[in-house]
Amino acid sequence: MADYIPPAWDWVREQVDRYEGSGGTEGTTLRDTGLPVIIVTYTGRKTGAFRKAPLMRVVTDDGKYVLVASKGGAPENPTWYYSLRDLPEVTIQDQEQVFKARIYEVSDADERARLWDISVQAYPPYEEYQQKTSRQIPIFVAERV
Repeated sequence: MADYIPPAWDWVREQVDRYEGSGGTEGTTLRDTGLPVIIVTYTGRKTGAFRKAPLMRVVTDDGKYVLVASKGGAPENPTWYYSLRDLPEVTIQDQEQVFKARIYEVSDADERARLWDISVQAYPPYEEYQQKTSRQIPIFVAERV
């Protein structure tokens, strides 16, 4: 079994620990926003170790999850973006529910625009993040397997 490398930032690591340690009953929102998050467990492309990232909970009408690689509008993609792009098998925990998913990066402009709108509705700061950066913020879709 692969090793687990916890998130580097204390508050992120603490949220993942609280979320998973409670079985998905605590730590399920982003800090003090009250907005829901999910935990995405993925394989690091360089280390081969398990990594975990709390991401905003964005779900489409047909039950697919949208993963937004915003990094708060930073000029570069979050490191998890490259692992998900290269190794598309993940596990998602949405509160008490845990399931395997396969992801793909959205490249179709119409699909991306639709999913971006859904994402901004779920987490309005995404709009500001896109304005802060010159890169187009990547979007993945996660489908249960």
